Amino acid sequence: MARLPIQNPQSATGSNKEIFDFLQKNLGIVPNMTKVMGNSPAVLQAFAQFNGAMGNAKLSAKARESIALLTAEHNACTYCLSAHTALGKMAGLTQEQMNGARHGESGDPKTLAALTFAQAVLDSRGGVSEQSIADARRSGLGEAELAEVVGAVALNVFTNYFNRAFAVDVDFPRVEAHNHAAAR
Repeated sequence: MARLPIQNPQSATGSNKEIFDFLQKNLGIVPNMTKVMGNSPAVLQAFAQFNGAMGNAKLSAKARESIALLTAEHNACTYCLSAHTALGKMAGLTQEQMNGARHGESGDPKTLAALTFAQAVLDSRGGVSEQSIADARRSGLGEAELAEVVGAVALNVFTNYFNRAFAVDVDFPRVEAHNHAAAR
C-alpha cells in the first residue's frame, strides 16, 4: 500500500486534472505513480514536463525505454520495471530486447552505445570518465544523444526513487528485478 494517498483523477482540479486527463487519453489509464505524485502538483508537473520534453529527444523511443529498463533494474524498482515493460512493448521492443536492456545489452549498435553510457552514468553517479564519453562518441552518439542519455537516466532515477520511497502499488503486470538483494 502506498505511503502517500493515491489521488482520485475524477476529483482533481487545475494542473493535476489536465495531466491526469492527458494520461487517460494517451495511455488509457492514469498510472498509480502519477496519482501519488499528485499529492504535490509541483512534483506531478515536473515529471510531466520532463517526461514530455524527453519525448522530443533525438534518442529513439526504443532506446529511451531501454534506458528506463536498465535504470529500473539497477535501482531494483519493481514499479518502473513493470511500467516500462508495458511501455517498451508499446514502443515496439520485444521481450528479448527488454530482457537484454535490463542488463545493458542490445543488438542495435546505437542503443548499445546509449545503454553502455547510461550504465557508466549510473555506476559513477554522474561522474563519468573522459574515456566513457569518448567511447560513446566513437560508438555513434552525438552531443544531443549524450545529453539525452543523462536526461533519461535522471528522469528514471527520479521515478525509481519516488516509487520505492512511497511504495507505490504496481498497476501494470508485475516484473521483479533480477537482483532482489538490491531492493529493500
